[in-house]
Amino acid sequence: MYDYIFKNATVIDGTGQNRYKSNVALFAGTIALVTNQTISRAKNVIDCEGKILSPGFIDMHCHTDFEILRDRDAKARIGQGITTDVTGNCGIGTFPYNNPYLKSLVGDVLGDYPDWAWSDYPSWRSYVENGGIGSNQIYLVSHSALRVAAMGDDPGREASDDEINKMCSYLDQALTEGAYGFSSGLYYSPCIYANGSELVALLKCVKKHDKIFSVHHRCEGDDVVKSLKEVLDLALDTGVRLEVSHLKAIGVKNQDKVDTLLSMIDEYREKGVDVKFDQYPYTFGSTSLYSLLPPSILAFSRYEQRLALSLENERDDLRREILNPNGWDSIYEMVGPDNIKALFLETHPEMNGKSLSEIGKMLSKDPLDALFTVLSEETGLAVMEDITTTDENLKKIMSHSLMCFGSDSLYSSPLPHPRSYHCAIEFLAHYVRDEKVLSLEEGIKKMTGEPASRLNIRRGIIKEGYPADITIFDLDKLKVNEDNTNSGIEYVFVNGEPAISEGKFTGKRGGKVL
Repeated sequence: MYDYIFKNATVIDGTGQNRYKSNVALFAGTIALVTNQTISRAKNVIDCEGKILSPGFIDMHCHTDFEILRDRDAKARIGQGITTDVTGNCGIGTFPYNNPYLKSLVGDVLGDYPDWAWSDYPSWRSYVENGGIGSNQIYLVSHSALRVAAMGDDPGREASDDEINKMCSYLDQALTEGAYGFSSGLYYSPCIYANGSELVALLKCVKKHDKIFSVHHRCEGDDVVKSLKEVLDLALDTGVRLEVSHLKAIGVKNQDKVDTLLSMIDEYREKGVDVKFDQYPYTFGSTSLYSLLPPSILAFSRYEQRLALSLENERDDLRREILNPNGWDSIYEMVGPDNIKALFLETHPEMNGKSLSEIGKMLSKDPLDALFTVLSEETGLAVMEDITTTDENLKKIMSHSLMCFGSDSLYSSPLPHPRSYHCAIEFLAHYVRDEKVLSLEEGIKKMTGEPASRLNIRRGIIKEGYPADITIFDLDKLKVNEDNTNSGIEYVFVNGEPAISEGKFTGKRGGKVL
C-alpha cells in the first residue's frame, strides 16, 4: 500500500520536457510510481485536477544558515515551495571555525544566534539535524571562516603562504566530510583581500573533490567585466565548476554591460569552463548597510569602524574614497542616495524604510554624512535595500540558458527583502505566468532539475526512485498577499513528509542535511 497517491496531476517533471497528465504514488519517502494508469490502495489520495505537480524547488543561493535554527519548520522556505537550500554563500558561513570575531563578521547577513556550539562541519551538521528541520540543507564552506581560522582576528590583509596552506587544510577536511563546495565573497571583507595565489590554491582543492565554487565576484558595477573575467579565468586555469552568484550590473551607466557579461560566460563555456549563474527576480537587492563603506575601513572590527566614523578627519577620507572609488564597487556613487534605503536599523528604527536622502533631511545633513552618523551610532543590525538593475536586463539574465534560480534570501532583520519569503512566487507568477519570459516547463527546470544537476544530487526530477520532494500548486492562484503570506502553494512534501497540506503548514519536518 502506498503512502500517498496524487491523481489527475499535471506533471512538470523538472527536465524541461512538456507537461503531461499522470498519477504519482509515494512510498517510504520516495517517488514509487509515475503512471497514466489508475493507482489503487493508498493511505492517502489527493486529487490534483487543475494543479501542477513539480519537484520541490531548489534554491541555489540563500543565507538560511541560522534561519533554519530559528525556525526549524522552515516556513519562509516551504511557504514558497522551496524544499532544498544551498547556503553558506558569498563567503559567509558558520564553519569550519568558531570564534567571536567570525560571529560579528557574519551577523549582518545571517543575523544573531546565541549558541555557537560547533567547531567544524560534522559538529555543525549534527547541531542542525538535532531537533529536525523542515527543508533540506546543502552547505558550502565559507571563505570568511577559512580566513579567520587561518589568520585569527586579523584577516583584513593578504595571507602568507603558511596561512594559505592552513586554509586549504581546513577546506580539504570539510569537503572530505561532506560539504558541497566552497564559496567566496570577493566583494566583501575579508575575502576581498584574497590574492590570486590564495584563490588558485583553494580552487585546486575544490577541483580535487569535484565540488562547486560559488562566488560573489569583486565588482558588480564599473569594473564588472574585469571582475567576472577574473573568476572565469580562475575556473579555466583550475578546472573547477563555477557558479557565479546573482549575476548583474549595478548602476545606470553600467546597464549596457549585461550583454557583454552574458557573452563572456557563453565564450568561456565554449572554452570548456563549467560555468552557470543564479539570479533572483527583483530589480532591487539587499545587503548590509556597511557595504557602502570602502574596504579600507571594513578590515577593522565593528567597534573600530564606529570609532572611525565618529571622527571628522576619518569621514573626510572615507568621503573621498566613496565618491572616487578605485578597484571596488561604491554602491553609493553608482546608485545614488535616493535609491538606497535603510531596510532595518536596530538603533534607529524611526529611519526604517527611509532613503539615505530622506535620512539626511531628518538629520539636517547631506546623505553621505548622515550615513556616517547612523553607522557610528549603530550597535546592532544595519540592513539596506538598493536598486541594482533594469527589468529589461533582469529578463535577459533570467531567460539565459545557463541561469539557475536563486533567491539570495537573508533573514538577519525583522524587515527582510521580499525575496526572502516570496522569491519563488514572484518568479513563477510574474515572470513566467504573466510576463512569459520563460515557459512554465523551462522555469520549473531552472528551479529543480538544473540546480540538482549542478550539485550532482539525485533530486529535482519527478522520477521513480527519487526522493519525494514535491511541490503542488495552482498557477492561476499564485500571488503574494497583503499580509505577507503566499497563495497558490497547495501541497509541499519533503522526503515524503507533508510540510504543507491543503495550503496549511503541518509542522512536519522532513528535511535533511544532504
